[in-house]
Amino acid sequence: MLFFRNLVKNVMSIYMHIVYRMKIDGLENIPKEGGAILCSNHIHALDSIAYGVHIKRMVYAMAKEALFRTKFKNWFMRHIGCFPVKAGAASEEAINTAIDLLKRGELVMIFPEGTRNGIAKGVKPKKGAALIAVKAGVPIIPMGIMGTFKPFSKIVMHIGKPIDTSTYSSEEINPREVVKLSSEVWDEVVRLTELPQINKKTVDK
Repeated sequence: MLFFRNLVKNVMSIYMHIVYRMKIDGLENIPKEGGAILCSNHIHALDSIAYGVHIKRMVYAMAKEALFRTKFKNWFMRHIGCFPVKAGAASEEAINTAIDLLKRGELVMIFPEGTRNGIAKGVKPKKGAALIAVKAGVPIIPMGIMGTFKPFSKIVMHIGKPIDTSTYSSEEINPREVVKLSSEVWDEVVRLTELPQINKKTVDK
């Protein structure tokens, strides 16, 4: 499985760098070990791949269950680190899978908008990322991605500093605290999408 994942990652890395002009900063904010939620805005189906080809660690991600409906798709998606979630809301099974992965020290990517281009549409982000982070006792790393994903266009990614969740109780979860944390994370994600273009000298490749 590890060989297959590395093969897919290498192939996608070559493809992404040929087709898009990708620039990313803040890779030093990704922990070298331990669980964390990667929380980003969502602009395209390739968002998670754009991040994944730069992040050295394995990144797991929720994906809509329609992508798992055939035996081959189910096998492929699970082997590249994706697990199914029902459209519109995270199921209890998907939430538990994410928590288990995080407690095992893995990275899990979540797009709180639940749809593409939610910022532009004025969509209110869901609280799932904050709730899962509190239950798993892991930090949340806000990220912002900008671009159109048209061939040979520029894709810019900013990775922010981890947001600590250790002050929140995982046993007696306060809904108001989850809402507050969710708002804090989302405000930072939005801020990252509004940063100026990356200077070439600061880009991590």
